[in-house]
Amino acid sequence: MGRQQLTEAIVTPAMISSVHLLRLLLLLLLLLVAPVTLTFEFDAGISFQARYAAYKAQHAPPPNSLPVTRRPRSPLVTLPGTSESEYHVVVGYGTPAQNLTVGFDAGAGGATLLHCNCKPGAFDPSRSSSVTHVPCGSPDCPLEACSGPSCASATVAKNGAVISSVTVVTDTLTFSRSTPTTVDNFRANCMETGSRTADRSSGLLDLGRDSHSLPSRAPSSPDTAAFSYCLPTFRADRGFLSIGAPLPGPGRKVSYTPLRSNAALPNSYFVRLAGLSLGTGRPVIPVPAGDALMALRTTFTYLMPETYAALRDQFKEQMAQYPVAPPMGFLETCYNFTGLRKIDVPPVTLTFDSGASLELGIRQMMYFEDRDYVFSAGCLAFAAPAWAVYPAGVAAVIGTLAQETTEVVYDVHADMVGFVPDRCEQ
Repeated sequence: MGRQQLTEAIVTPAMISSVHLLRLLLLLLLLLVAPVTLTFEFDAGISFQARYAAYKAQHAPPPNSLPVTRRPRSPLVTLPGTSESEYHVVVGYGTPAQNLTVGFDAGAGGATLLHCNCKPGAFDPSRSSSVTHVPCGSPDCPLEACSGPSCASATVAKNGAVISSVTVVTDTLTFSRSTPTTVDNFRANCMETGSRTADRSSGLLDLGRDSHSLPSRAPSSPDTAAFSYCLPTFRADRGFLSIGAPLPGPGRKVSYTPLRSNAALPNSYFVRLAGLSLGTGRPVIPVPAGDALMALRTTFTYLMPETYAALRDQFKEQMAQYPVAPPMGFLETCYNFTGLRKIDVPPVTLTFDSGASLELGIRQMMYFEDRDYVFSAGCLAFAAPAWAVYPAGVAAVIGTLAQETTEVVYDVHADMVGFVPDRCEQ
């Protein structure tokens, strides 16, 4: 693919000729005497309305999907495991349903986490008529140190104060969609004291491979995806999360790669990242043998040092015309685009097994100091920090920035992951 260009046009009065003014006057006269319904025809003979309808259909979320919003302005720089989420959905839990804003993750350790107390934004078990405490010793109790009748555990300080406590419950999970869907006896770890997610949400929804995760419990068939999501950019709010929606139809541009697993992270989803390319005419940068983790609570994409060094050097060579900017944290390949009207950037393409690929736009491959404006300082959103430690067999972590605007489809029945570009593009 060629280089991507971003331009900012400025129109001055001197650029408007007398011919342009005459055309504008004629258009105004026509509007005064003609009906106020205009149809713009394109070369292909398709009306503007038809093209707009086709565009809306192409970017419309799957049926009954949940809107995805984003909260933190700062990036999540740690490897998966943080208690913070960039992206959130609203679900109902309990009877009657209590609406909760929760993050979501595709490898949350096999547990949906909820804050359970009477404070605003938390789940209040006392207000639900259908909540049930999981018995200690039950196959559904994930706690090894529970005691007493319920599956519960607490951390107590030397002075007897309770530092944190958790009780495992089941209740009805509801999707507040056009056609509400309920999942009965959905298990959650109720964090009653102590712990609190850094993003101040109501908890974390588990989308992993565990038998108690939402995709495992929700209705599905071979014609549906376990789940899919499209993460919105910082400038947009048009993302979605779908559970059990139909697979992308023949009209969609979708490419699939085999779904892989890793014994060290059994609840997570992996793909085989075969290589990276930068623009056209450049050799593909190979990725060492190993899998790439699809991450939902890590902003940037992490590579092995040798892979990152090759990508960084090629990128620097093609960006030599731009002034260098200081590093942002551990993002070291940075440039200052302040005051420019045009940026010419070679796109990064991720290539997977079976020929699937994902081309990253400028906002997916670079992180900008001003998240709303690319004509500021920006850094290549890939890194190989010295503190990064990967589990055995893992060679990369694909962060959320690289996944933005692409629908990522988890077809667990067929053991495949699909990529549909530009599904929630602004």
